[in-house]
Amino acid sequence: MSHILLITSSPRGADSLSSRFANEIAAGLKASTGGNLTVRDLAASPPPHITPAYIQGRITAPAERTVEQVEAVRIAQVLVDELHAADVLVLGSGMINFGPSSQLKAWFDHVTWPGVTFNYGDAGPRGLLIGKKVYLVTAAGGRFAEGVWAAFDFQTNYLLHLLGFIGLTEVELIRIEGTVLGPDALKAAITNTETTIAALLTNPM
Repeated sequence: MSHILLITSSPRGADSLSSRFANEIAAGLKASTGGNLTVRDLAASPPPHITPAYIQGRITAPAERTVEQVEAVRIAQVLVDELHAADVLVLGSGMINFGPSSQLKAWFDHVTWPGVTFNYGDAGPRGLLIGKKVYLVTAAGGRFAEGVWAAFDFQTNYLLHLLGFIGLTEVELIRIEGTVLGPDALKAAITNTETTIAALLTNPM
């Protein structure tokens, strides 16, 4: 039985298309596989920004950590444990000022952990979270997949890089684009995404 981890991060609430479609994918995977589902809404319960307590705490022996370091490392460990337990990660991200939300950035800052989710060897960095499938749902008001605006997509490339850095290289990317370019563009974006997801869920794993 597979374990699915759903992470949403858009601060747009009920208006978020990245959250809507990430939820649809996770629900479809759960229904088709009979797997378990863990949900983490980073907008509703954002992780804290990392502090010196986290930076120092994660390299300090547990018995020698301060109270603040213990709590900072505990938060990161919970997030990492969720990743370790998951066979499938469904990640929703809405573009904010050309990049991911600060909530999602903070999540990555916690789970990108030397010696835990990646390490360095003679050949360079090596991700440790291997063998997992990722469905990455990104939403943007403009069109960034190609054309003149592609150079300004600091969301998708950043997320793909960090996922790969910690070993999550098997990524299915679902882009929702052009949502602020008028009613017809929004309708087309939604329709195209619905078609894409329906196709994915016919052969999900």
